[in-house]
Amino acid sequence: MKLALYSGTFDPITKGHIEIIKRASKMCDKLVVAVLNNSSKKTLFTLEERKEMVETVLKDIKNIEVIEYTGLLANYMKEIDCKYIIRGLRAVIDYEYELSLAYGNYDISEGEIETVFIPSSKEYLYVSSSIVRELALYNGKLDNYLDDYVIKKIKKRFEE
Repeated sequence: MKLALYSGTFDPITKGHIEIIKRASKMCDKLVVAVLNNSSKKTLFTLEERKEMVETVLKDIKNIEVIEYTGLLANYMKEIDCKYIIRGLRAVIDYEYELSLAYGNYDISEGEIETVFIPSSKEYLYVSSSIVRELALYNGKLDNYLDDYVIKKIKKRFEE
């Protein structure tokens, strides 16, 4: 694969996301990490804040580009001539949701977009941004789930 895309809301970016991105970056020449604005989700951080966190924690991975995007991802992929979406899978519940997205993107793109699934490592099977936000709200331990930079950002947000 020359060009692939990994997308998410990243509210906030977790170590699980980072692990999938690192593994995906080894599979392609360039990986676009798209920070999405999902109208159906109420986010803790703005799109710009989420993009900045993603850029900061991924700064050492040389073959990635972080972008922010609002709209239909298939349209953006056509714009940049990208044929592959990388998606991480944690558990069976992820598979059902991700499979429906994969079929949808394949259909919308008239067979041009393929989805590549990467299973999460065992230590990140149950890590999600929503769990992390809940832990942060109640001053739970975050270092197993978040990069130190992101921990500072989320703690500061909950102090405000």
